[in-house]
Amino acid sequence: MSWPADRADEDYCYLTTTGRRTGRPHEIEIWFALDGGVLYLLSGGGHRSDWVRNLEAEPSVTVRIAEASGAGTARIVRDPEEDALARRLLPEKYAPRYRGDLDRWSRESLPIAVDPA
Repeated sequence: MSWPADRADEDYCYLTTTGRRTGRPHEIEIWFALDGGVLYLLSGGGHRSDWVRNLEAEPSVTVRIAEASGAGTARIVRDPEEDALARRLLPEKYAPRYRGDLDRWSRESLPIAVDPA
């Protein structure tokens, strides 16, 4: 399974993590970018975001893009080259359609990768 490349221009994906305390599904709507078989996200709240803490406890996630969905494994990006890629891909995708400044967000957010199952 891989993420649907024909959905790469969608505005949002829906990431479902497992609640680290409750064990219940927790879905968020979030900006994303695709590169090859990997889906990238940026957490503006860094490690403090609930969804990041959830995936640190249980990396198995579900991603829905439009009507397509699939399972994956989420991870915090640690490789410097992959980090730079994520920080480039998301602003490139959203800058043309967003009126605000994305520089600080792209520079300070925590990059997350989701590899398809």
